[in-house]
Amino acid sequence: MTVLKKILVAAALSAAIFPSLAEEVNVYSARKEALIKPILDEFTKKTNIKVNLVTGKADALISRLASEGDLSPADVLITTDVGRLHRAKSQNLLQSVDSKALTSSIPANLRDPENQWFGLTLRARPIMYVADRVDPKTLSTVEALASDEWAGRVCIRSSSNIYNQSLVAAMIAQKGQDSVQNWANDFVKSFARPPKGGDRDQIKAAVAGICDVAVANTYYLAGMLSDTDSKNHDIASQVNVLWPNQDGRGAHVNISGAALTKFAPNKTSAEKLLAFMVTKEAQEWYAQTNHEYPVVEGVKWSPILEGFGRFKAEQVELQKVGQLNKQAVQLMDRAGWK
Repeated sequence: MTVLKKILVAAALSAAIFPSLAEEVNVYSARKEALIKPILDEFTKKTNIKVNLVTGKADALISRLASEGDLSPADVLITTDVGRLHRAKSQNLLQSVDSKALTSSIPANLRDPENQWFGLTLRARPIMYVADRVDPKTLSTVEALASDEWAGRVCIRSSSNIYNQSLVAAMIAQKGQDSVQNWANDFVKSFARPPKGGDRDQIKAAVAGICDVAVANTYYLAGMLSDTDSKNHDIASQVNVLWPNQDGRGAHVNISGAALTKFAPNKTSAEKLLAFMVTKEAQEWYAQTNHEYPVVEGVKWSPILEGFGRFKAEQVELQKVGQLNKQAVQLMDRAGWK
């Protein structure tokens, strides 16, 4: 047997014995590596499918997918907020996934009707207040924050922030454009300062006395409470969560989600990864480690999330929230929401 034949035979035997070693999946993630890699590593341990991870800014990754076109190596896009997932779909960057594991585990309002994107975790955006300055009995709804009582007392991010865009889009879907426009026109009068910074900055500003209440995602407050930096923990511990609109439509929620890219070169492996992300194990990891609410029923919340209390969430279809993004941005511009 020639040397070449020996090499070919050895390669064939290796492939037969370790067929899964050749499997891989390429992930573009807007989640920071520390917040996603551990669960991807667990997927590799269970399946022997290698995960190649690329992290970056959410909008930049979508732009990268678009510019790469059919030459893109990406199989899976993981990102935050339905507005971004809808944007990727509208740019024809995704494809449908026929997966019973996904459709049976994820509520219909938290996934695309054409199965092009799927919610992996829930993020809630309630009202947060400084406990020693605000009586929670004076808080009720997001709409009420536009009243004279709250003039100059609210901290919130800018209108360029996708979380606020989706908050407003969800309101439009449920209350109509005219009603929300009137609310936004008054709400900007409640701002304690021109919007700047991220969600953590709004929380810090409230504790510093710049405002009395902040609108922010629980994910960020939980991150501060679990921070090894005692300064962040001490700041966050002075803030309480008020779940708004509990007698009506419920508190605004959004998702972090995932999708199969249109030109995925490793489609089968990618679909296995997506299905793994809604297993009880993966959902518990998200809940306990990242302090995000699971989309799968029956999965335990982290103790910090439990400390915020149970709440009634909006049931609006997130597909509509994504579709109304442009309308929401225009409405906020007209209101002077910087």
